[in-house]
Amino acid sequence: MPELNIPGDRLVQIEGTPARVKYKDIFDMKGFYETLYWWINERGWKDAIDYEIFVDHFETYYGERISLNGMKEIWIQWRFFKKPSQAPFLAYYLDLDWHVIGLENTEVIRGGHKIKTNKGEIEVSIRAFIDKQYQGEFQKQSILKDIEKLFTSRIYKKELEKRKKELYQEVYVLQNFLKQWFKLKRYLPYEEVKSFYPSTAYPSHLKEG
Repeated sequence: MPELNIPGDRLVQIEGTPARVKYKDIFDMKGFYETLYWWINERGWKDAIDYEIFVDHFETYYGERISLNGMKEIWIQWRFFKKPSQAPFLAYYLDLDWHVIGLENTEVIRGGHKIKTNKGEIEVSIRAFIDKQYQGEFQKQSILKDIEKLFTSRIYKKELEKRKKELYQEVYVLQNFLKQWFKLKRYLPYEEVKSFYPSTAYPSHLKEG
């Protein structure tokens, strides 16, 4: 969950999360890292810790272990925040947890050129939460505590359900983007245009194209 001092009863985890994407083959780790960050950033997600002062501390953890044969195991945690439009008393949080196993350097031939890249196994887990910030405002004034449940059940219930669907859709789009980047099989109810972000994943079962 977001690494902030938020009471647990204020957070609503989005149904269907954690959503996971797993890939094991050849891919450029640095290229994936940079592409995913810019993709998320362009969709309005900011650093969850210092979003008010716009300082990039989105990566809350990075751990690395190198085996005797030079392979790396990596753990990464990203934490993002977004303020939904026209919902002043709610906030969105997006958690991404990475686990990379057996990462090593390799080379592939593309277009007659040798490309230095990596191979290994990576899993990205996505969780999303809605923070009912209005609860904090009620808690500040004891006279308002008694009407908090009434506000939630009658006034903000419909809005909260709407925002749950909105945030779920964001998770779905992100998961689909990851699958597209890794060239994994997807089943979409619509025709998809070519991604603006070129992939540097090279699944061994796909021919050079």
